[in-house]
Amino acid sequence: MCSTNARPDETPQLPENAEGFLAWLAVEKGYANATLEAYRDDLVAFERFLAGRGLSTAEPKAIGRREMQGFLAEQHRLRQARSSMGRRLSCLRGFFKHLIRRGALAKSPLDGLANPKLPRTNPKSLNVDQAFALLDSAPQGGDPVQARDKALAELLYGSGLRVSEALGLKLNDVDANGGLARVTGKGSKERLAPLSDTCRQALAAYMALRHAFSPLPSEQSLFLGLKGKPLQRRQANRILEGLSLQAGLPVSVNPHALRHSFASHMLQSGADMRAVQELLGHSRLSTTQRYTHLNLDQITRAYDKAHPRSGTGEAEGHGKDASAGETLARADTAKGVATGKTGRAAKARKPAPVGEAGEVEKSGNPGRIVEPGSTGAAGKGGKVGKKG
Repeated sequence: MCSTNARPDETPQLPENAEGFLAWLAVEKGYANATLEAYRDDLVAFERFLAGRGLSTAEPKAIGRREMQGFLAEQHRLRQARSSMGRRLSCLRGFFKHLIRRGALAKSPLDGLANPKLPRTNPKSLNVDQAFALLDSAPQGGDPVQARDKALAELLYGSGLRVSEALGLKLNDVDANGGLARVTGKGSKERLAPLSDTCRQALAAYMALRHAFSPLPSEQSLFLGLKGKPLQRRQANRILEGLSLQAGLPVSVNPHALRHSFASHMLQSGADMRAVQELLGHSRLSTTQRYTHLNLDQITRAYDKAHPRSGTGEAEGHGKDASAGETLARADTAKGVATGKTGRAAKARKPAPVGEAGEVEKSGNPGRIVEPGSTGAAGKGGKVGKKG
């Protein structure tokens, strides 16, 4: 049982029923660690709110609609994002349903309360030239940190993995020669992800230097940090931020932006939506449609080409001088907006130089590692003073 005497400014201990709910999500439902951590934060926030009113989730029957409305009002006062509020409500709905299944509660206090409406936004992604610039900004050589960073970036963009999936890869999950990786996605569902040629080259270069991180023999994680432990999500974010700065991109790139870019560029090149869904590991096609939005130019060109009444004449042999898609493309060009493959993006990437038997040629001192916060890792062109 959890004490209800905890002060609101203290971090309360979760009662047994809340811990049991999290354990059930982990074991029975196979929730990812990142989701479990977020749900724990949500339950702690709710427990802290209840503690200020002499209540606790340890006694769920005492929690009513008024408490739930008060919790939502407090979240609004704290200026929580609507997405965060929606996730917290989703967590609590699942928690109360879990208690109902166990016979500890007859009815959920959230019944009749709607989730906050979220604005419909398209995910952000890079255009093809920007993606290539970011990947090419990662130096190639004998430095193990640089080799790791390049391999991670190539994998995120080349295979469209979630950052949790990439960081969760083990050594025996990757077959660089066969060009496949065994990925464990949401709900512990496994899928095979193809590896691009440049990704295979980058992984080979990193694997040749991975020993420099001094991992324990039992450590099987593919991507490692300074102390030979598995690389963490925060470190992956810093790596991508550093590469985006080195590439001179106008925006700071996070791992999920590369996943969006992978999907968007696949569709722009004519990939089937269902195939992209499988590659991304989405259980619902509607999720893929949101993550892989088509730009307006593509939509208009598809309409112009296929519909007999579009006025372009492609379907009936007569039409206007220029399609609406071409007009939009010219407008986008005038505004400096990149809407498709241009310049280098239209050309196939050349594989990195390799030595005999597929081993990447090494140079420098592979035993010297510089991590974020160190002063010894100079950025490319002096733009970045540290590597992560």
